[in-house]
Amino acid sequence: MKSLINKIKTVGLASLGLAMLWSCSEVLDETPRSIYDPGFFQTDKGIEGGLTSLYSHLRNVYGNGYYMNIQETGTDEYTYGQSADGNFKDADLSGAGSLTSSSSRSDVLWNNVFTYINTASGIIENAVAAGIDESKISEARFFRAFDYFNLVRTFGGVPLDFGSGELAFNATPSRTSVRNTVPEVYTKAIFPDLIIAVANLPETPRTTGAVTKTVARKYLAEAYLTYAWWLENPKNIPTYPECSRVDPDGHDAAWYFQQAYDIAVEAIQNPGPYGLCETFYDLTTYANERNKEMLLWADHTGDSEQYNGSAESGGSYGWANGNSPDNFAGWMSAWNYPNMQMSDAEGNSIAPVQREAIQPLGRPWTRMAPTIDAIENFTDKDKDSRYDASFTTVFHGNWHYGANADVEYVVGNDGNPIQKGGIILRFLDEEPSTAISYPSSNKNDKSKVGAGTLAGYSEYVIGPEGISRLRYPILYKIGMGPMNTVDANGNRQLGSPNGMNSRPYYIAKFSELYLIAAEAAVKGASTKSGYSARELVNVLRARAGKWTHKVNGDNEYCEELAVPEDHSAELVAATPATITIDYILDERMREYFGEGLRWFDLTRTQTWAEKAGTYRIGGSSQTSHTPETVTRNIPAEYYLRPIPQATIDAFEMSDEERVAYQNPAYRN
Repeated sequence: MKSLINKIKTVGLASLGLAMLWSCSEVLDETPRSIYDPGFFQTDKGIEGGLTSLYSHLRNVYGNGYYMNIQETGTDEYTYGQSADGNFKDADLSGAGSLTSSSSRSDVLWNNVFTYINTASGIIENAVAAGIDESKISEARFFRAFDYFNLVRTFGGVPLDFGSGELAFNATPSRTSVRNTVPEVYTKAIFPDLIIAVANLPETPRTTGAVTKTVARKYLAEAYLTYAWWLENPKNIPTYPECSRVDPDGHDAAWYFQQAYDIAVEAIQNPGPYGLCETFYDLTTYANERNKEMLLWADHTGDSEQYNGSAESGGSYGWANGNSPDNFAGWMSAWNYPNMQMSDAEGNSIAPVQREAIQPLGRPWTRMAPTIDAIENFTDKDKDSRYDASFTTVFHGNWHYGANADVEYVVGNDGNPIQKGGIILRFLDEEPSTAISYPSSNKNDKSKVGAGTLAGYSEYVIGPEGISRLRYPILYKIGMGPMNTVDANGNRQLGSPNGMNSRPYYIAKFSELYLIAAEAAVKGASTKSGYSARELVNVLRARAGKWTHKVNGDNEYCEELAVPEDHSAELVAATPATITIDYILDERMREYFGEGLRWFDLTRTQTWAEKAGTYRIGGSSQTSHTPETVTRNIPAEYYLRPIPQATIDAFEMSDEERVAYQNPAYRN
């Protein structure tokens, strides 16, 4: 089957059914249009163009490093890194910056999806006249529900009426808006669309990457789960627009938890072409992106910059510009590893780890740093493969591919030579029994590498407690595909690490169904035989125990093991007898670290302040390896993000109405 990426092409400025004040520069039809009118959606070509645009718009949000930032920085997974600007310091809520309606990068979501919601409505209203089958119309229903689900759990209640009535296609720009309540968004838009989509979407995708029953079931189950938490409201978190937490359909939170469980288990039992990959490495290593576990992704390709609409590594378009539709999320969590310096045999200083276009390295920005607490949440690192498969913790010398190719070796911390390809820096899995000797000044090799020494290691080392805003494990799992070039003699070159990542960005995985069902079970849903919370969790833990590769080995990145290891039984045995929400959240971190899900996880379960109110990390200098405890201010009102101020300012409404439109924590 042909992937949808082959149909995606940027051709000029246009809007896809201009909704309110939001516009878009992505058009999938070959002909630029200033507006899509109802008649356009009554043709096969119009439906095809509209549907393709709905898949294309995923790239405007997913893979955007600033959207990843707002979903991760300020949680228990990430804080800001040494080179962070206000985008990241504001989101951290630790006093380094201030999150406002003008600085929050949740604008990446708000500013990109309303146009496409309106496009989906145009398809839904007009496709029947074109004789379009409901299975295709349900793709539009899915995306309308998908976008509304992301909006409501980010901002609270949002508008259903763009000027022509609730959920109606609007062909005329409107400068007025009224927000609906959270229950209205769920019960009028999200649930009905997803229920119809589940009923009418095919079991198998009509083309690679197209949505199916299983994809719709995943989001219906997750929407039920999120709404159930909202109805229950155990921590008394405020909502906006203000309304009673009463379901218009008369159901209570327990009913929705049960629905979440039932739908998720139904999807597991009726997977269609989807399923769990055999190992966690199958999910994170390059060249296996479109695997059976991937339910939804923002597509990219290494075959055509034209269809990406931006530069790729090693291509002709030059450097990527750090904006959508680029996939540049991986830049944010990569620290500036080329700044490390070591001495060669003659005492000359060189950078032993060059900037390279491979998955473990890529373009360094040093904007986001994992907290010490998050790294330590990965327990049993020698048995649970998810840590090794998620992070780059071993940095190999690659100077021989660059300007210093003639340098035979660099001098290790013990005076012994480190040959080409040898290990320069290692982040240890655990703190050693003997203390690491870290530098206290900037006048020796330890400080030039920004790490410490330990007997028995020629390479420099950093323990978990020595992680800082400047030196930390890089998020390998979303790193760029290896685009290093090869010269005329077949020799490897460094490539161009400044282009966009040509890998697709994962949005939803089949594995999420297991943890959605487990969470609903913990919240009281009646379970089926073989599908208790512990049994569901253990399916993923057993998978995590299977080692077929080692990303952070002694010889090369992602080395295939000659003899695979299986620690599944040990991990399953270590699972607590009673599963709690805290344990579910720990497992979700181990499974989905850095994938942009964490803020939703913590706000859904109302544990954000509890889980992320403090964190530990070292400072921003090369000698900062002593943990500091940092306190965040996370008031209950911050469980909603601010609506972008520029949008509110452009409305035709009174000053009082503008103030009332904004979520209360961010009103000027």
